[in-house]
Amino acid sequence: MSWGKLLQPDLILGNSVLDLTPEILQRHNLKGLVLDVDETLVPMSMAETSDELRLWVERLSPTIDLWLVSNNLSQTRISRIAKSLSLPYILGARKPSRRKLRQAVTAMNLPVEQVAMVGDRLFTDVLAGNRLGMFTILVEPMVNPEQLQQRYLLRDLEVWLSHFLGVSVMPKP
Repeated sequence: MSWGKLLQPDLILGNSVLDLTPEILQRHNLKGLVLDVDETLVPMSMAETSDELRLWVERLSPTIDLWLVSNNLSQTRISRIAKSLSLPYILGARKPSRRKLRQAVTAMNLPVEQVAMVGDRLFTDVLAGNRLGMFTILVEPMVNPEQLQQRYLLRDLEVWLSHFLGVSVMPKP
């Protein structure tokens, strides 16, 4: 499989994870979500979940299996976020490795095609999900409101490189 195909998300949300609705999930026949944590759900500079995020999880969790899978090694940070959302979690995933994603999908007891990898990064989240055969969803990073002007150089570099490899990261209407 080419790099372009491995990096191409199945769905580009064009906004934060909070815009991922039950209707979108149903349209794509998704029964489970593996969620990245840092900058997908919570800005890196924050350790608390927002009220909006907790409401989003409460709205989805009755009908969708949710797992947190993070590359972050901080047991304190990830367990605190997982506890506030009442979700199971795996840390130290080493994405784009598939191992921990497979572990979460197995725990959901769902076919891999019915589980989406949701994240803000192409070269970790999308690449790992595509390598495992998951549906992949790229979201815009969650940003600390006090740091809106800060640039995300690594993500910008990933987007530039992905364009070079033929990947489209523009949301489709």
